[in-house]
Amino acid sequence: MLQSFNEIMDYVELHIEEDLKVDELAKKAGLSVYHLKRTFSFIAGISIGEYIKNRKFTLANEQLIQKKNVTDVALRFGYLSVEGFSRAFREWSGYLPSEVIKNNIQQSYSKLTFYIDIRGGETMEFKIEHKEAFNIVGVKATVPIQFEGENNHIVNLAESITKQQKAEMHRLKGLYPNQIINASYNFDDKRLEEKGQLTHMIGFLTTEDNTFEDLEQVNVEKHTWAIFPNTGPFPNTLQDTWAKIYSEWLPSSKYELVKAPEISFTQFDSSEDNVYSEIWLAVKEK
Repeated sequence: MLQSFNEIMDYVELHIEEDLKVDELAKKAGLSVYHLKRTFSFIAGISIGEYIKNRKFTLANEQLIQKKNVTDVALRFGYLSVEGFSRAFREWSGYLPSEVIKNNIQQSYSKLTFYIDIRGGETMEFKIEHKEAFNIVGVKATVPIQFEGENNHIVNLAESITKQQKAEMHRLKGLYPNQIINASYNFDDKRLEEKGQLTHMIGFLTTEDNTFEDLEQVNVEKHTWAIFPNTGPFPNTLQDTWAKIYSEWLPSSKYELVKAPEISFTQFDSSEDNVYSEIWLAVKEK
């Protein structure tokens, strides 16, 4: 997959003056749009749309340094008006194009190249399972994206669950892991920049339909799931596993993501230094 990403970077450079579409880039690389956007962001730390914008304005900056006419530069990079280009360029650089021409102000964002950096020879345990369609029934909220530490908005959601809701959710249990799970979906595109929001649900997996007015339901289609068990200090080990999945496992595996909730659960049966968790990601073979 890293080769595909490098091919995309080459294509972007050759067609940077055109209106590049993410779905076209994904098609050229033989990847789904969902997989391209999510995995690119995790590896690069920036969305692919933001990367294209950074490269476009970097090359526009070079043209302005060479004293090219602002109107010509604007048209070259797809803007129909000088005003629109100037406004967007100032948002990116902090300077108007005329200031760049006058004062030779140089800002740049380098072309990305992807490669595997092998360190330590660590193994990563995972298993592939095929699961029939199921439902997630519980409570949900829109929360800000946060990488490290406890997300207070998710903590507040958990604390808001009433005794009645807990009892109702337990009546629906019947699917592994037969306990409370966390599911995240509807991610903003800037997830990997730790910006934006997602929808988070706390609930149970079940084959039954929700009949309780104070609970909500998400339907999950039949999928193949990559399941990553992990044991260690909580929440550090769980968060490290998330990072390794996207930065190491996905780029080198034969699988790609499909659009579905990301599911995890944790068993607090032992000390915080030896907590068992699982992460589930819906995948398909490339």
